[in-house]
Amino acid sequence: MPAFTWESWIGTVAAIGIALVVAASVLALLALVVTLVSRKLEWLREVSRRARNALFTTAAIVALWVACAVTQPASIDEWPAISRVFLIATILSGSWLLGALVSFGFEQLMAREEAQLIGPQARRRRTQLLVIHRLVLVTIAVLALGTVLFTFPEMRAIGTSLLASAGIVSIIAGLAAQSILGNLIAGVQVAFTDAIRVGDVVVVEGEWGRIGEINLSYVVVYIWDERRLVVPCNYFTTNPIETWTRRSDAILGVVLMDLDWRVPMDEVRAEFTRIIETSPFWDGRSSSALVTDSQGGFVTVRFVMSAKDSSDQWDIRCEVREKMMTWLQQNHPEALPRTRVALEPSP
Repeated sequence: MPAFTWESWIGTVAAIGIALVVAASVLALLALVVTLVSRKLEWLREVSRRARNALFTTAAIVALWVACAVTQPASIDEWPAISRVFLIATILSGSWLLGALVSFGFEQLMAREEAQLIGPQARRRRTQLLVIHRLVLVTIAVLALGTVLFTFPEMRAIGTSLLASAGIVSIIAGLAAQSILGNLIAGVQVAFTDAIRVGDVVVVEGEWGRIGEINLSYVVVYIWDERRLVVPCNYFTTNPIETWTRRSDAILGVVLMDLDWRVPMDEVRAEFTRIIETSPFWDGRSSSALVTDSQGGFVTVRFVMSAKDSSDQWDIRCEVREKMMTWLQQNHPEALPRTRVALEPSP
């Protein structure tokens, strides 16, 4: 029976088993420490949950790499290629782990900011953190990809040549991708100039909705009927948009009604006041009922009422319109709009 040596394939299998056991033991010990410490630091348990898969993958790859490097595979001709595969896998899994930790950190920061800030300030800070978060993740991905490419000697030679001709390459890249780069720059500009924020109520392309997502190259507007409007970021830097929550969520609602000239405005005002004072959607800031126009056989009565946000504004507008219409039908049908025709006898 041949003597056992680490330089044999049997030794390789044994080394892999030992390496995996050691890695599992270290991870189990780390999990135990996290469990004990998380009794006082609850966020540590969430970090462990978010990074568990990436950490296990990285540890397993490193354990396999070390086990193969000290045993039989290190002596075969294909080992440089195999070692490069391990290196690439380690870089990618490490980037995955770093990205998970970064994402958790930004989510915790956003949660803390939302607890401390309200209204437009909270939306502005959330938007900025979302854009920074995506920029950091993109930077990690680009650095990881660049590191993987530069593990190949051929790519290092190409990289040296590209650096030597950086001026020409930058001009060509700028001309070829000016729209893409311009859109990316516009995405950063939108986030940090406070033009729009996640959660803002806007009217874009005639559609009413809320800003749902702000990415590096496009913005998603959640339309009120559950459609989604995807708009390039540079649209918001080159076109005027209507926003209802720029400085505050509070907003005025308007209801216009064309009525007959015989409408009793004093009674209309009294009924309008009664409706909004009993409405859960009125915030008590402002209200008025005025005749704002008179053309032909009609007068235009404008009802104005305030609400704490756009959702309540929509509800109170509908409530006022329906109740005023019903009240006029039941109590003052003569105030409803009508067309008069005068018939004169022929000479």
